[in-house]
Amino acid sequence: MKVLVIGANGQVGTHLIKSLAERGHEPVGMIRNTDQVKAIEDAGGKTVLGDLEKDFSQALYGCEAVIFAAGSGPHTGADKTIMIDQEGAIKAIDEAKQQGIKRFVMLSTVGSDDPEKGPDNMKPYLYAKKRADEHLKATNLNYTILRPGSLSNDPGTGQIRAAESLEDKSGQIPREDVAAVLTEILENENTYHRTFEILNGDLSISDALGQL
Repeated sequence: MKVLVIGANGQVGTHLIKSLAERGHEPVGMIRNTDQVKAIEDAGGKTVLGDLEKDFSQALYGCEAVIFAAGSGPHTGADKTIMIDQEGAIKAIDEAKQQGIKRFVMLSTVGSDDPEKGPDNMKPYLYAKKRADEHLKATNLNYTILRPGSLSNDPGTGQIRAAESLEDKSGQIPREDVAAVLTEILENENTYHRTFEILNGDLSISDALGQL
């Protein structure tokens, strides 16, 4: 499957390109400048130029699925957060609809279901993610919204826990495992029209997703 990865140069995105390629997909990383080409190609992907703050419709041409893994992060200021995490995501969703791409996977975050409960410095980020998630849910796309908890750069373990709402939201999850989950759910119809949270756990990714 030809998959556009938006946010391919991010910390999850680089793992995701490699994971998708290893599973036999054709990942295409959307990048903002040519300096990022080598890293994507070394991970097994192709590249296309595109900027979330501009018209990037050409980046979706010929793709069968979109994974939105971009994020400004909570420390870039509210304006940039809204531009990337909210408006950029909404534009990607609308463009997928326009081009007839039915599969859309959104990398969101734990806490985006109820931003008011989050720390003050995280609220703009959580609200932006929530608005993007709600926009996706209102479409007829075959969507999945993945909400990981606190991320780490530890090596992936391949073991997680997953639920629509995890009772215990403590702990972390390696970015490598988040990428593996994104790859696993891409063609998993059990995850269509679903929103769920993940953290480190003691079940294999396939078993955890099978219990959703």
